[in-house]
Parts: sequence; structure tokens; C-alpha cells
Amino acid sequence: MSTHDTPDGGVRLGAGDAELTVLPALGCRIGSLRIGGTELLRQGPDHGAFPMVPFCGRTENGRFRNGGTVHQLPLNSPPHAIHGTGRDAEWSIARTEKASAVFTYDLADPWPYPGRVTQLVELTEDSLTLTMGVETIDDSFPAQVGWHPWFLRNLGTGGADAVIDFAPAWQEERGTNHLPTGRRIDPLPGPWDDCFGMPDGVEVTLTWPEELELTVTSRGEWVVIYDEQPEAICVEPQSGPPNGLNTAPRLVTPVQPLEMATTWRWRRL
Repeated sequence: MSTHDTPDGGVRLGAGDAELTVLPALGCRIGSLRIGGTELLRQGPDHGAFPMVPFCGRTENGRFRNGGTVHQLPLNSPPHAIHGTGRDAEWSIARTEKASAVFTYDLADPWPYPGRVTQLVELTEDSLTLTMGVETIDDSFPAQVGWHPWFLRNLGTGGADAVIDFAPAWQEERGTNHLPTGRRIDPLPGPWDDCFGMPDGVEVTLTWPEELELTVTSRGEWVVIYDEQPEAICVEPQSGPPNGLNTAPRLVTPVQPLEMATTWRWRRL
């Protein structure tokens, strides 16, 4: 299968009957993932599956601190900043092959620190692995990485809606400002727009009965589940909780980059 061949400048990858399109000009999001011709992702410029970098979810009032310096980010989800800056940027294509590709994004305004983000996309007949890394060019800074896929609740082939299964150790209590309060509680029933802790690694399974089973895994310990919209279910593995730039900062330093991976594995039922 050829690459660079979509009308919108996307990169198309293929392995067996799995087909994937990455849109580097649209935040390096996955615009489409088809298994045997069936689309798994909600379509549209705000959907698909996009990387969250250099922060995930909401940052309270768009502010975060690095040492003694307080930075202000644009409030793109008032009163907060949300989902990083990478999803709104054009990424560069570093390398493409039949079933894999590498993309890069240089951090820039409104993010206050220079750095480089790299995303590796690897497709097989029954899996997709996404690996993202953040490196600093100069100063150390707090950062997060993650992914925000919009999986279709119903595959549109006449089958039933997807069923979600996961066993988190705890749920982050959500405050009235839609941010974790810092209190860990027993997981509550959905619907959710909530962060969960999985200290042994993220593992969340979506099952479309009699059609397909897909499991999202990651060595990361945090996952946000968002299923409040009828069209889709979002399973978002990430390196820290929402507002983590403030509550659980992970510094990217010249000798210690930030790297995280997630794998989606599927099988037909």
C-alpha cells in the first residue's frame, strides 16, 4: 500500500486488512482506522484519535508553575486549557514505510519551552502501537503525553453498541470545576468523564458483541474514560492525571525525556 496518497495530505498505512490514515496537518491525529473495511473511529476534524501533548486533559485556569515561574496558557476550554497544543499544530513527516511512520512536532508558542515531540505509528494485522516522546532543547519543564481516541459506540453494521470493561484501582474524585480534587474514591458507575488509576498498567476492553473486541493497553498508570456522548466512547491512556502539570509534574530534562506507548489490539468475534 502506498503512502502520502490521501487528498488531504494524510499518510496511509496498511497491514493485512487493517488500514490507517494519519493526518499530520491536523495535529498528527489518526483520521481513520478500518478493520476489514469497518471504520472504528468517529469521523471529523475534531475526532479520530489525537495525541495530547505537552499536557493531557484540563489544566486549571490554564496556569502551571515551573519552579518559581508561573505560565499562562490559552483558555481553549474556559475556564481551563485542555488537551495540549500538539493537536492544533501541523506535524512533519520524518519517515514512512508500508505499515509504520514517524512524525515530529517542535513545541512553540503558546507553549513556553522549546522542545521536540516524536510520534511513532506501527500497524500490524491485529494491532496498532503508538509511541510518543518529548525532549527538551534547553530548559527542563513539566509535561504529559497521552492519546484521545474517539471509538465509535456502534460500528454501523447492524450490531449492538460497544460494551466497556476495565478494573481500575481507584477513581479520581471530580470536583465542580471538572478537575480531580486529589481524593481517590471507589470507582463509580458511568457515564463518565473521569480519570482512573491503574497502577499495574492501563487495560481497557471495548467489545462490539458478535463483531469485534479491542483492548487498549499501556504501561502508563492513568486513563480517562469519556462516554457521555451517544456517538463514541473515548479511552485515553495518559502519563498523568488531568491538571497533572500542577498536581503530579513530570519534568522533561536534558538527560531524561518523557516517553510513553499505547497498544490497541483487536480480534474478530
